[in-house]
Amino acid sequence: MAPSPIPKGVLEIGRALIKELGLEPGDDTLCHWMAHYIAELIEGAETATEADRQEKLAKCSEIILALWQHRYELPNGKRPFEEFEPIIRAIESLDPDDDTPRYFRSVKNASDKADVTTESKKWLELAEGLDYSAKMLIRYCLEQASHDALDKSQEWVKLAELAGLEVGIEFPVIRFITAENELANESQTDERERKLLEDRINRLNVFKNMADALASDLHRKLEGR
Repeated sequence: MAPSPIPKGVLEIGRALIKELGLEPGDDTLCHWMAHYIAELIEGAETATEADRQEKLAKCSEIILALWQHRYELPNGKRPFEEFEPIIRAIESLDPDDDTPRYFRSVKNASDKADVTTESKKWLELAEGLDYSAKMLIRYCLEQASHDALDKSQEWVKLAELAGLEVGIEFPVIRFITAENELANESQTDERERKLLEDRINRLNVFKNMADALASDLHRKLEGR
């Protein structure tokens, strides 16, 4: 039975893992050994005779894929996407595709109730808008925090997609961060993006005005007025 075709890009993932694990001697003997082992498998596959090449490529691919599947278990300083891990944990809690308020989760239902007065409804809807703006500001902070990690993580995503490897939580989060950065840095925007940016600006202006009003009120209380 002929071996299955080797997914395109698996060897590139292997080389990237070798670089991440490090070939230079160090304190982590296991990582050093794994890097040498994968390097030897790749060299053996690439220099094999025609008769042996497919079998050696299959063995090499099997080891690389197994290591990729266990990438979360690699030690500190050796994991793909490691620089992005704290950002991923933080942004997961925001769930950018979820419109549910982060701080006042019942605000949508509360503002829709028939017995809510017009004045109360106005303030509840305002609270919903402020909640959205707070999520947007936190998201902006996470985007800024991701700049240093983004380039390296994008390279891992490209290599993994080329090899057809497992899609983990990192992929959608990194794509989201990348899209947000591109939207923020785009010099020319289409009509949909323009409306989105205008909506965000309007919401942030409301947020700023409310924050200024609250700060002024607190100052008055602090001064005993």
